[in-house]
Amino acid sequence: MNSMSYAALAAVMLGALLSAGSRAAHAEASAGLALAQQQNCMSCHSVTRSFMGPALHEVAARYAGREDAALYLKHKILDGSTGVWGPVPMPANTQLTPDQAAALAAWVLTLK
Repeated sequence: MNSMSYAALAAVMLGALLSAGSRAAHAEASAGLALAQQQNCMSCHSVTRSFMGPALHEVAARYAGREDAALYLKHKILDGSTGVWGPVPMPANTQLTPDQAAALAAWVLTLK
């Protein structure tokens, strides 16, 4: 194989890897949204607009710089909170497992 063939092969392989990564990211985003919908998060939240609770992209933007953002949000999801985003309290989500709350927190952080 000449050097041109190696370059072409490398380009094809890189394209395939990027495409697979893109598909995996899309699947992960779809799974996060589906979990949020199944667990009634979307009853109070929207991805892009404030409703009873803040828009999830605003949550992601606010906490994006925190090293412990995923853990922090996981605990807020599980335990609830009051006064962080205004007067409407966020109830504890006792129906969620810690793994589900972690998955939701990770998904929310991708929305910034």
